[in-house]
Amino acid sequence: MVDSSTTAERRRELAHKVGAELPGLYRYARSITSNADEAEDLVGETVLRALDRAPQYRGAASVRTWLHQILGHLAVDRARHRAHELSVEDVESSWRDESYSVDAATVVERAESAADLRDALVHLPDHYRRAVVLHDAEAFTAAEVAEILGISLSAAKQRIRRGRMMLVSALSRGNERRTANSGVPLDCWSAREQVSSYIDDELDPPARRALEAHLAGCATCPPLYQALVGTTSALGNLHDPDSVVPAALAERITRQLDSVARDRPGERGSAP
Repeated sequence: MVDSSTTAERRRELAHKVGAELPGLYRYARSITSNADEAEDLVGETVLRALDRAPQYRGAASVRTWLHQILGHLAVDRARHRAHELSVEDVESSWRDESYSVDAATVVERAESAADLRDALVHLPDHYRRAVVLHDAEAFTAAEVAEILGISLSAAKQRIRRGRMMLVSALSRGNERRTANSGVPLDCWSAREQVSSYIDDELDPPARRALEAHLAGCATCPPLYQALVGTTSALGNLHDPDSVVPAALAERITRQLDSVARDRPGERGSAP
């Protein structure tokens, strides 16, 4: 059993580390929720949960990873079924269709608008949205995404791949164009399944050459590939090192952390 002095010390140590993670936590919350108020609530509740659980934190995961885990679980707990969410089955069925494509310029233009990009992200089911935001916006590795989401590495990679596809389809907003395609290496679905690994430089040389040959001759896949690259790059732009946590939220949480650091129990129970 952890005694009270050890608990207080762990809370103080954690309080010193949490402040540095606030910008990343807020970016993550803002990317997976539909409005700023909800994001602020999630960050505030995450900090409270983390401080309450300080005695259980053993350092197996980094503080950054652990805080993202807590925030993700809270987001799931709050989530409600959204009728406007894309169906992964429908999106994958479209991508399996060799005549399916999108207007890459339109998709990338929308992806470069933070408002349009966040609007599209809201249409992704939560577990795909979190995977792609953690990986492409917050720069976690696939292994770290797996740890945060509590899933296997292969499942994390699949969620990233599917999440990217769904995001492109969400951004296309009905501007998909269907054209004929024949006589190129690989079938389109085999090529499209590998594009995410190609972007992450995980294909072996023969597979890379086959995919590049397909992209060189296919009428429908290049725009999808261009849209995936542009969208993935745009998600990276959400990881703004100069991102500013709202002043009121920062002040409330700083007050909370300072209270813990000074070990004033009377203030610790108040919500940030």
